[in-house]
Amino acid sequence: MWPWQPVGGGRWVGSDSSDRFPIYTRGNAGEVYPEVFRPLSFSIANLAGERAMRNAVLRSGFVREDEIADVPITVGLGSGVFGGYAYLNLSMNRLGAARVPGGSATDADRSYLGVGDPPPHVPLPNEKNLRATIAGMRTVWRMSGHTSLPEIDTDRRDIDAYLAGLPDPAAASDAELRASTSDDLIERFGRWFETHLVVSFGAGTLMAVLTQICEKQLGDESIAIRLVSGLGDVDSAAPASAMWGLGRIVADSPALTAEFDQGVDGLFERVRELGERTDDSSVTSFVAAFDDLLERHGARGANEWDTAFDTWGTDPELALALVDRMRLTDPSHAPDVQRDRLAAEREQLEAETLERLGRPARRLFRRVLRSTRMYLRGRERAKTNVVEAIHGARLRAQELDRRLVARSGGERGDLWFLLIEELDDYVADPAAFRETIGERREMLARLEERIPPFFFEGEQPPLEEWELRSDAAANASRVEPGDVIAGLAGCVGVARGRARVVTDPGDPRGLEPGDVLVAPHTDPSWTPLFVPADAVVVDVGATMSHAVIVSRELGIPCVVSATDATRRIPDGATIEVDGTAGTVTVIDVP
Repeated sequence: MWPWQPVGGGRWVGSDSSDRFPIYTRGNAGEVYPEVFRPLSFSIANLAGERAMRNAVLRSGFVREDEIADVPITVGLGSGVFGGYAYLNLSMNRLGAARVPGGSATDADRSYLGVGDPPPHVPLPNEKNLRATIAGMRTVWRMSGHTSLPEIDTDRRDIDAYLAGLPDPAAASDAELRASTSDDLIERFGRWFETHLVVSFGAGTLMAVLTQICEKQLGDESIAIRLVSGLGDVDSAAPASAMWGLGRIVADSPALTAEFDQGVDGLFERVRELGERTDDSSVTSFVAAFDDLLERHGARGANEWDTAFDTWGTDPELALALVDRMRLTDPSHAPDVQRDRLAAEREQLEAETLERLGRPARRLFRRVLRSTRMYLRGRERAKTNVVEAIHGARLRAQELDRRLVARSGGERGDLWFLLIEELDDYVADPAAFRETIGERREMLARLEERIPPFFFEGEQPPLEEWELRSDAAANASRVEPGDVIAGLAGCVGVARGRARVVTDPGDPRGLEPGDVLVAPHTDPSWTPLFVPADAVVVDVGATMSHAVIVSRELGIPCVVSATDATRRIPDGATIEVDGTAGTVTVIDVP
């Protein structure tokens, strides 16, 4: 249950847990929402998001409407927020997996968790349901025959219209900013999010089918990963190419190199000032290219789904910290070079694979491979659509927050400690909420001190039982030479290098070419850090996680679900990453 208590009593924000589908996990959900949900963000997205989740579940066919019709909308059926953190309903996903022919409920664990120790599966009533299985397989078969995803294009047009209709933040009234912060977004968010969920289901399911074909027909499931590597036109990898170009400009410019050598703090202003007082074409080219990056990818950043957090567009130094790593990277790491290499390898592998298959299997293989590639690209495009719409609301919310903080004498970010039903009163008299906001900030600090349980069943344990982050770091068993951390294969290949443990993409901690990036989780804001790295190791993640998708695009070995790697592996250790076996071997420690 949600532990925050507002003035006046009653639970603040959060979902009810399900009695029928009782197991929840941070797996997958923690990659999208790694931080504590702010009250305003939850109260805006909650109902629309839950409806979208339920619609997507029903559209899969594997769950029947009568099975969830009587579950209240306040119950986290597809996902939920508990103790301020986002969770995925593992029981619901296990139910769908159990209804796949030849599958089992725990197949969902591999897709969403990677490795771990979840609560044991207890079969649900009517878990095996022939009608649901037939309906679900019909959905998968239809998806395998799709040659386009028109829903994504429809959403893109709707989002473009939404963004075009938003008021200019500087000129808008408080009332207009308040409306664009919540009302306009709530009305449409559910439709866009549903598209993302449906396409994500297609991508995950078709990838599983492709993997199954490769395993059963060819005896090697890793072929499936190589056949979808280096696809190009993958939205989450696109910022890396743009930043690579910026890094090349800096590397070739003595004036820009001197500015970057001084550090990222204040770099945004320094470079612009330099451009105003010099006619150096490299500086003007960099400023123009960086402005273009912010225009095209400014919505990206850690916690980009939540308007409470900064992105590259609202804090450009977050992006400059990544460019700083790019400028030091050898040209052989260029994303385009890697993509061309992977494309050639992929085409050769596809031809060889087709030769090995009989005629009936070849036809099915071609159909599934084509649709899998399309859905994988579509998943990232649908995600980008939603994130860019959220960013439009973020820009207006930040302007409204700035104005109200100036009037109340509060702190930046106060706006997000209100519920949507409190927003009108807060806009009218922000000073009246100072005590309420203070109490909620205090509770936020308490939550951030602790690690939410990765799994829970029934009711989330009380806050006092969560592990303190300070204890987790202190108690982690450090690795010794020869130790092996077993995870999940993300992208094939073997690489050896210095471990660079990075917990914040805005602070890459000196990641250099040839290093191995060791991260707690990743999202698109981490993508540029994959370019200088020779390999990637992530604490959590599964077959459809962001780290796997981007590693495939760049062709670097990747291991996910390397539990506690960021705590166990000391910064500077020499490690070997085997992305085929899914292992991390410690060679030496400092």
